[in-house]
Amino acid sequence: MWKEIWTTYGGRIAGVTLGVILGLLYFIVGFWDMLFFAFLLCLGYTFGKMKDEQSGPIIPWQRLTEWLMQRWRPFK
Repeated sequence: MWKEIWTTYGGRIAGVTLGVILGLLYFIVGFWDMLFFAFLLCLGYTFGKMKDEQSGPIIPWQRLTEWLMQRWRPFK
């Protein structure tokens, strides 16, 4: 029974749980501290998701350096 509830409403349950936790943090430590904590949580989730999916890095450093070398090439 619980497995069926979790598969059907898992996202909602996780969202409400996260909302309650962030609400408690707001009351305990304040708005800006809670907002910074939520930002760090979002960054951690994003990096973890990218590692799980084995996708490339967020910033394509190879393409960026090639573009910069072409853009600001000395002695054109």
